[in-house]
Amino acid sequence: MQKTSKKACLLGGAAVGAVNGLLGGGGGMLAVPILQKAGLEERAAHATAIAVIAPASLISGAIYLASGLVPMPLFVPVALGVFLGGALGAKLLNKLPLKAVSLLFELVMLLAGVRLLFP
Repeated sequence: MQKTSKKACLLGGAAVGAVNGLLGGGGGMLAVPILQKAGLEERAAHATAIAVIAPASLISGAIYLASGLVPMPLFVPVALGVFLGGALGAKLLNKLPLKAVSLLFELVMLLAGVRLLFP
């Protein structure tokens, strides 16, 4: 792993947290390339991105819940699906070839960009 300054890590982390909190997601899409630039290999970058996004998501989610922005009838089934999907994805990360993980990440980023351009 490259030697990356604590200041660069703090600034990158702040940007990831702000994007995640403001947009309701997407911080991981920013975190993975930042972590790779810091010297992590792709699997480690994906795993670390999830690990650092989790606390930011919990804090943002608690603020959204407390402010009444979360429709509770949808919250429980969606949260359960996210929990189960997250567990499955974490298990697949260690089993899929690195090239497949990289291609899937790039495809998801591309589709998200295309969706924004053509709503």
